[in-house]
Amino acid sequence: MNTMQLEHDIQVLYQAQKSLAMVPLEVRNAFLKRLAEELERRSEEIFLANAADLLEAQQAGLATPLLKRLKFDIAKLKSACEGILQISGLPDPIHRVLEQRELDEGLILTRESCPIGVIGMIFESRPDALIQIASLCMKSGNGIVLKGGSEALQTNRALTAIYKDVSRAMLPEAVGAAWITLIETRESVAQLLKMGEYIDLIIPRGSKQFVQYIMDNTSIAVLGHADGICHCYIDQSADMQKAIRVSVDAKCQYPAACNAIETILIHSDRAAEILPELSQALQREGVEIRGDEQVSSIISCLPANEDDWSTEYLDLIVSIRIVDSIEEAVRHINTYGSGHTDTIICELPENAEYFMDAVDAADVFWNCSTRFADGFRFGLGAEVGISTHKIHARGPVGLEGLISYKWKLRGAGHIVAEYTGEHARHFTHRELSLHKEHSGE
Repeated sequence: MNTMQLEHDIQVLYQAQKSLAMVPLEVRNAFLKRLAEELERRSEEIFLANAADLLEAQQAGLATPLLKRLKFDIAKLKSACEGILQISGLPDPIHRVLEQRELDEGLILTRESCPIGVIGMIFESRPDALIQIASLCMKSGNGIVLKGGSEALQTNRALTAIYKDVSRAMLPEAVGAAWITLIETRESVAQLLKMGEYIDLIIPRGSKQFVQYIMDNTSIAVLGHADGICHCYIDQSADMQKAIRVSVDAKCQYPAACNAIETILIHSDRAAEILPELSQALQREGVEIRGDEQVSSIISCLPANEDDWSTEYLDLIVSIRIVDSIEEAVRHINTYGSGHTDTIICELPENAEYFMDAVDAADVFWNCSTRFADGFRFGLGAEVGISTHKIHARGPVGLEGLISYKWKLRGAGHIVAEYTGEHARHFTHRELSLHKEHSGE
């Protein structure tokens, strides 16, 4: 796609998004239900495209974790369709009255949710990321520009074609299929990052280096996370079997995920008791263990160095460190962690509450796996990514992370001049009860 063509397509998308924001909830929900049906009906078309991508990726020597993310099979399709249907059943995220106040008699101020506008989604390997973001954008009235990794090109083309076909069949002519577009080259990405006039938000999903590159090369707002350095802290009050069960799941259930743990911290009072059995459980799953000197004195493992505490392995590797207190565990996490997801295994509620308050992360759990940090599992329908930022959205970003708001003021000829000077009128500033509009079908 040449420069002029891309600019034209983005301009058309920009206008289509304005019309999409006015499409009634029942139409947006019907679109999503029809989309889920079409994805299942045309599944062989998707799987054939994905098989071609996988073959090319294997021949090119793509890393195993990326191959796992690239593979789009019946299980991932089923999960994606469940997410789409869950999104269709959620309340309307736009046109909601968030705040309502009488400024004076007959002068009513409301704060109402609205779409962000046009979103640029740049992601690597995972075709299901395309489904998640595009479906969330439809529900929230946002236009979307998609750029997947070249390794998933044929799969992404197949998926985008289905979105466009359903769009032409289900949406008003002013929207049609123009609200969604797929770009395919690095040159297009470079151009997109300069189009702040039309693009309101960039969401990158990929490696730390990739996300940092996006942040460094655009003036458009960026939502995302650079690292997923997640921790499991096993407290002195932990139930041993619970600690082992959760640790193994958090590391091994899907080690290439950003919410898989990379470091396990164990209280020194329990290390000798728990480490041997934990080590065996992890090694049965093929996990390579790297431990500090105290860990090495208890179990056989490779030595951990300073870099291990700040490394996102995305593989069957885990670093283990022994700490003398919950305070030391928190200090370690806040020093080396990425603010993504951390969990504590303990039986003392006061320890759990301290940990969850003191750890500076988007997601902080008690007695459960970090792998629960996911938009679908949180009941958000799906997610566009995990944000470790503290402004706008944090943690799994679903519908709420794709909306902004506007202020609406309704009067009856009110003018500011009446509220200034010696005989100025006084504001009442009276809070009014909220009436939520468009809350569902």
